[in-house]
Amino acid sequence: MSNRRLTSILKLSLLSAIMAFTSNVFADPVRAAFVYIGPTGDHGWTYAHDQGANYAKEQLGDDVVITRVESVAENSDATRVITSLARKNDIIFTTSFGYMEQTIKVAANYPDVKFEHATGFKRPTDNVSTYSARFYEGRHVIGKIAGRMTQTNVIGYIASFPIPEVIRGINAAFLAAKAVNPDVQMKIVWVYTWFDPGKEADAAHALIAQGADIIMQHTDSTAAMTVAEESGVYAFGQASDMSAWGTNAHLTSIIDNWGPYYADRVAAVRDGTWASTDTFDGVEQGMVEFAALENMPEDVKSQAERTIKGLSNGLIHPFTGPINKQDGSPWLAAGETPPMFPDILTMDFYVEGIDSKYPD
Repeated sequence: MSNRRLTSILKLSLLSAIMAFTSNVFADPVRAAFVYIGPTGDHGWTYAHDQGANYAKEQLGDDVVITRVESVAENSDATRVITSLARKNDIIFTTSFGYMEQTIKVAANYPDVKFEHATGFKRPTDNVSTYSARFYEGRHVIGKIAGRMTQTNVIGYIASFPIPEVIRGINAAFLAAKAVNPDVQMKIVWVYTWFDPGKEADAAHALIAQGADIIMQHTDSTAAMTVAEESGVYAFGQASDMSAWGTNAHLTSIIDNWGPYYADRVAAVRDGTWASTDTFDGVEQGMVEFAALENMPEDVKSQAERTIKGLSNGLIHPFTGPINKQDGSPWLAAGETPPMFPDILTMDFYVEGIDSKYPD
């Protein structure tokens, strides 16, 4: 090869490298928007998502600009907000189940924008992804703890809406509690809201009046933990560490760790590698974590730690037969575990032993 030709090749290579470098340095940042069902100060569900957004910013720095819209109702308001955000953002995270139809509707009109819907299951266009966490794995752990800690054998559960995400959490918690305490009962109060501290507090008081000495929740505020602390009973935090509201009541909290997912998805937009996917991670992947295990005997704590380890290495599945449905009909044979779809993702029944009426 002649020196002239070699020099030309080197110049071209250097020019390509410089262009790639400058293209990367001077590229516009990814504009990412987050739509929240509640306030970021709920110290529960929305707080966890906002912590995830903060993590993405910390990881990506100037490569991302983040917009947040709080307390967006799951109705036409959501359509209006998502549409407005789609006009000026590259990727939008809609962080509540009830935003599903609105997300899909807006996504169809903005094919160049990426949409990520939390806890949803519909991906009709290739610019929509869905993601969720296996919260029921967390419920399995707290069910084991509750079954050991209850003195009245009554566990109270504050439920939001009768959707599969909530139903499988109730079932997982009850089955785990029943496995360590055959006498346990579960009382359920449906509040039909994600975030309403007043209703959540009322539900906690109602459950305590029915004999519950341990409170679980699938709602977003710290109200139930506060009531538990004031009433001298135990409780578990939801979505974020709620220990600050229950010095003596708090046993642990299920923590939703969204940060790595958000950082990865925004980075994928930046790098041009984003694709429509469905993510459903749990303890093993670090999307479901736990606050400190406290206010419990050492043997209960050790059992909880072993359960978490079993979930993290795949040796424990919260739904392992034999399990019957509430009406006594068989669901899973001995040793059998259910398929993710349809059984887990569309769960619409209580398991045997729960005596509450299934909601209409």
